[in-house]
This record gives sequence, C-alpha cells and structure tokens, in this order.
Amino acid sequence: MSQYKAPDYYLLDELIGEEHRLIRDSVRQWVNRELLPIIEEYAQRAEFPRQLLPGMAQLGLFGPTIPEEYGGAGLDYLAYGIMMQELERGDSGIRSTASVQGSLVMYPIYAFGSEEQKRNYLPRLANGELIGCFGLTEPDHGSNPAGMISRFEDDGDHVVLNGAKMWISNAPFADIAIVWAKNPEGKVQGIIVERGMEGFSTPETHNKWSLRASATGELVFDNVRVPKSHILPGVTGMRGPLSCLNQARYGIAWGALGAAMDCYDTALRYAREREQFGKPIAGFQLQQKKLAEMITEITKGQLLVWRLATLKNEDRATPAQISMAKRNSVATALHVAREARQVLGGMGITGEYPIMRHMMNLESVVTYEGTHDIHLLITGMDVTGINAFS
Repeated sequence: MSQYKAPDYYLLDELIGEEHRLIRDSVRQWVNRELLPIIEEYAQRAEFPRQLLPGMAQLGLFGPTIPEEYGGAGLDYLAYGIMMQELERGDSGIRSTASVQGSLVMYPIYAFGSEEQKRNYLPRLANGELIGCFGLTEPDHGSNPAGMISRFEDDGDHVVLNGAKMWISNAPFADIAIVWAKNPEGKVQGIIVERGMEGFSTPETHNKWSLRASATGELVFDNVRVPKSHILPGVTGMRGPLSCLNQARYGIAWGALGAAMDCYDTALRYAREREQFGKPIAGFQLQQKKLAEMITEITKGQLLVWRLATLKNEDRATPAQISMAKRNSVATALHVAREARQVLGGMGITGEYPIMRHMMNLESVVTYEGTHDIHLLITGMDVTGINAFS
C-alpha cells in the first residue's frame, strides 16, 4: 500500500518551484500550529479569533501582492493563491478575513487611491495595525450592485454619506471601510470611511450557520461627513468594485480547493483506520469510488488555478476566466465535503472532524463574490457574446 502524501496527484510541486513551496509550508505550519487547535471551539462559539491577526500580518497574508514600498510583501499571484489555499485548509472564514484585507481593501487603495492615501493606509493595513472591510452589497442589491442606493452629496470640504451595506466580512471590528456609493453625479465611486465618524455604525450579524468563526455585519451611514480627501480619485463607475471582486475571486478559487483538500485528507485517513466487516473501509469499492473521484476533481481544480496564476502573473487573466475558476473550485469543494462526510458516517457531523464546518462555510463561499449562477452566466456571456443578465 502506497504511503499517503498531501493531495498532489499530478506533482504540481514541480511546477510551483522551491520559493513558492517555502511560502506554502510556512503558512501551512502556522495554520497547523495556531489555527487548527482552536478553530472548532471558535466556530462552535460563533466568535472570530482576533488573536490570530498579528500572526497573519507577520506572515505577509495581508496584501501579499502589494509592493514592498507600501508595506506589502511584493509577491506574485501564485504565492497569493497558495497562501489562500493553505489558510482555507484551516477555515474559510479566516481566509475571508485575509482576502478582504488584501483584495478588497488594500488593492483598491493601491490601484485607485491617491499617493497620500497609499502612504497613510497601506503600511498599517499590511502590518495589521488597521483592519478593513469592503462595502458593496446592499439589502436590496446583491447580484445587481449597480442598482445601489447608497450615495454621498457635496458639503464643502466634505461629503455626506447615506445608505447601508450588508453581509460585510470584518465589519464588526474593522477600523476602515472601503465603501462604494454613488457620487453627486450618480456615478459609483469608492470612499474610505473610518470607525468613529459620527453616524457610522457596524451592527453584527448573528445566528449564522456558516462562517461562524468569521465576523459579519452591516455598515450603516446616517449623514456621515467624510473628508473629500477620503474619496478614491482613480476610478468611477462599476469598473472599480468589479476589479476588486476579481482579485478576491482569484483568491477564493485557490482557497476553496484548500477546504476540499482538508476534507479529502480527513476522509482518506479515516477510511484507512476505520474497520468494518474485518477490514478498513478504504478496501470497499464504494469508498474507493468516493476517494478516487475526490482526488480527480481536486487535481483538475489544481491545474486550473495553477494556469490561472500564470495568466494573472502575465496580466492576461480575464474576469471570465477568474469566474470559471471560482465557480469550479467551490463546486468541487462542496462535492468533496459532502462525499467526505459520508465516508465518515455519523462521525462526519461532529466537531471532532473538520468536514461539517468546511461544508457549512462553503455554503457561503458558493454565494459571495458572485453567486454560483452569476458566474455561470459570466462564462455564458463570454462564450456566446450575448448578455443574459438583462
């Protein structure tokens, strides 16, 4: 019987190189040492383990692709993907916190902010001194963000912001929020809102069955006066927030496979150890079918995101390609989680194993940053040239 190894059936380690393997191993070791021993307890309590934030910053998990001159690690997109994969092996909610900080907060400041905004915020976001969140989704506008009603009006040296956002990761404890609202001309524009500004509140969302170890909340703006210097000057229109979502979706494409790998690993180990009818259940055909299909789908997903990383590093990855990878990875992870749960039988629903937690988390991941169906239509529009959204 062959010795078990981490899910790398097509020897992708040979493609990613030694430097990226070192990055992966450092994040994996941190996850094993700091996250895995506590995550089940925090998920059961529905509490975010804030003590992990300094370690995440120290590892470079916040904005790893941001240039070093602004406090980032200056890494490429393959490194970023691998980091998100390893974080989500631990927990989707913890990966979400890193994704939001890097892709949805630091990226728009870097891509669309003024030089003053970059110097002021990016180094403090990279080292974890500041934690951010991203406000796009509204109570009545999810898959159609262009329909947003949040807006700001001119008020001298300030603007006055009104509106509300919901399903916002990190909101309950975030120090700043990148908020997308309509400017006085009716065009969508980003603005940096800081905690403590009068009229700005962040009520927490409770009673979640999913992402229980992640803090989720609302952003409420009641005549919030924000200095005009906080407006992101580099973009107007939906190109701004959608480019941020592409960054986040790329990280999810890698991250969801990390959850799938952890479920597969758990199921394989359990199947080899659990005996029924006088032998390990791994020796039964139906269990082998489940395990063989799991590793096949994981391997296909790994090859997809590896190629996507190459295209991203060459600045050739299209939004539609990113959508395809995000949708495929999450579908793969959900399928693997459900099959792995069956391998474990009744034990699969307990907190003694991570599978049910991953499965519940993935029910959020399949919806956020674009729903499963929306990503399908993005691919459909790309291959047919016909817009099915309207």
